Amino acid sequence: MKKLLLVDDDAFLRDMYAIKFGGSGYDVHIAETAHQAIAQISETPDFDVILLDMIMPGMTGIELIEEINKLAVDMNPCCIVLSNQGQESDIAAAKAAGAAGYIIKAEAIPSDVVAQVTELLNNSKI
Repeated sequence: MKKLLLVDDDAFLRDMYAIKFGGSGYDVHIAETAHQAIAQISETPDFDVILLDMIMPGMTGIELIEEINKLAVDMNPCCIVLSNQGQESDIAAAKAAGAAGYIIKAEAIPSDVVAQVTELLNNSKI
């Protein structure tokens, strides 16, 4: 079972994606803020995939990816952005920081998000 950390400050979306990923066989953990995510990663550094938003209170998705890369050197999690920020500059910045993928919320239904995350996770572990 793949272990996923879902980081989003929107409770509705966080809960919806947690249910969808859980129903697809993922062991889902949630964090409302980037700081909560960092705390969870520090305590349990064995997440296979971290799905995160770009715009969160206290820290951007880019900053979170950079912190994850510092904290979880041995873990090497697959960081994937799930955001409504869809500018090319946002996508390029996320990928430059180490994101394995970038999914625009408004362009994908939840089952598509699960499929894309699964594909990105499988491709990143080759």
